[in-house]
Amino acid sequence: MPTPLLSEEASQAVLSYPGSSSGGGEVEVPPLEVRLIAGSGPSGNRVDLTFFSDGYTSEERHQFFKDVKFLVDAIAANQTYHTVAPLMNFWAAYTPSKQSGVGVYGLPLDTPFGLYRDGTELRGLYYAKPEVARAACDSLGSKCDYPVLVGNDQLYGGLGGEFVTITPSPTNGPLVLRHELGHSVINVGEEYDGGYAYFGVNAAAEVEPHMPWEHWMSSPPTDGQLPHVERAVMPLQDYAWTMLNASTPWKATFKSAGTYARHLVRFSLSGLPYTRNLKVTLDGVDLGWEAKKGLGIDRWHYDIPRDVALDPGKHEVAFHLKDELLEGSAQLCSVEILEFGHPDEFNAEPGFYGVFPTFSETNETSYRPTNEDCLMRITNEPNFCSVCIEGLWMSLLSRVELIEDSTSTCVFDAPTGKWTRELSVDLVDLTDRGEYITSWSRNGLPLPEWANATRIEIPDVSALGEYSVDVRFVTEEIRADPHGYSTAYSAFTVEHHCRRH
Repeated sequence: MPTPLLSEEASQAVLSYPGSSSGGGEVEVPPLEVRLIAGSGPSGNRVDLTFFSDGYTSEERHQFFKDVKFLVDAIAANQTYHTVAPLMNFWAAYTPSKQSGVGVYGLPLDTPFGLYRDGTELRGLYYAKPEVARAACDSLGSKCDYPVLVGNDQLYGGLGGEFVTITPSPTNGPLVLRHELGHSVINVGEEYDGGYAYFGVNAAAEVEPHMPWEHWMSSPPTDGQLPHVERAVMPLQDYAWTMLNASTPWKATFKSAGTYARHLVRFSLSGLPYTRNLKVTLDGVDLGWEAKKGLGIDRWHYDIPRDVALDPGKHEVAFHLKDELLEGSAQLCSVEILEFGHPDEFNAEPGFYGVFPTFSETNETSYRPTNEDCLMRITNEPNFCSVCIEGLWMSLLSRVELIEDSTSTCVFDAPTGKWTRELSVDLVDLTDRGEYITSWSRNGLPLPEWANATRIEIPDVSALGEYSVDVRFVTEEIRADPHGYSTAYSAFTVEHHCRRH
């Protein structure tokens, strides 16, 4: 059994789980100090995210809890997961590491879960000890539905899957965490170009008369007609992951058909803190790239839109490093060229829902619901699109009962000497997220006088019978619920009259 400890913050619950062997005796469960960072209810009826420490030494214990609070506040306090936060609990589980930081060049440090980078590039953050992470999560029971492994590093990194990995990068940590949790919690694939996994509520392999998100489409097609596909093409996509040098610019060539109205140069960089460090050109023309202020050497994604058509034929994009002292740290991570049709061919307005093409790493086409309104496409974007938000609600509500408890009690009124039967349901508090609609019935007949009530009162003399209540949660963020996850039901049988004790 966990041993309660005195929390450093009076409002936080802290539990200590001593290290032990897992059930099979093969995997050692690391000792865990578990602290509730933010929560709304019992783990048995909530979805619990648990953040595990990796690369935090004993001296950095306090920093770990501070980092997790920063991440949780950033994603749940006022955006992204804010509306669904009442369905979730967020925990931090600390285990001391013998070494500080994360591994590089594929070599993990001496840490509980062995987080490491494949090279030095600011990209994926991999784990070497999934069996330990699995055992640690399992040891917490209902307090760990989705484990998140936090690597002690201040730069970009993360990965989705059975275990989400993340760093507390001040600039990128919350952005990457939102995105990777989208994969795990909503169970969706990518929306950005150049990936390989496109699935879930935000993706379609084919254009069909009824798209998965048709109930969100701004201009749905008439019955039997195919929806309009926004016209775009990707003539260049390259995950370069190359170190830049000052003597020779990195270049890539591509061909344009010359039939599109405008184009976008999209790329990501790391190790380039100042605008003076780099020049980006297209066909020899300086594109006027500017470094994100205050970024330092962390990774960032940049867009340079150009409201002109590319000429038909061959083109060249180039990255010129201007400071040789940055050789070995300045890196081009990825570059992409996109071309778009005229406004009547490609609707780029925020909030427009239609059918947009997405191009995979092999340039195969799938389809998504918005241009760039979703953080599953643009990591820098702080919010999900409506399709993904609805998917998030469905995923969480499928694991949470909206009726927390139901009670049948007797109340005696001394002045009148009469008994009253009270039937009530305690609902998950979704105040300000939407509204509950409740309908009561007795012996199969509706009780309209108790519409939208969570408690009804019946004179005891006429209270015997079968009662039921249907509950439905309504929010503008849910338009379709084919499985009824936003509904709940409870039944009561009143077989005996109340008695004075």
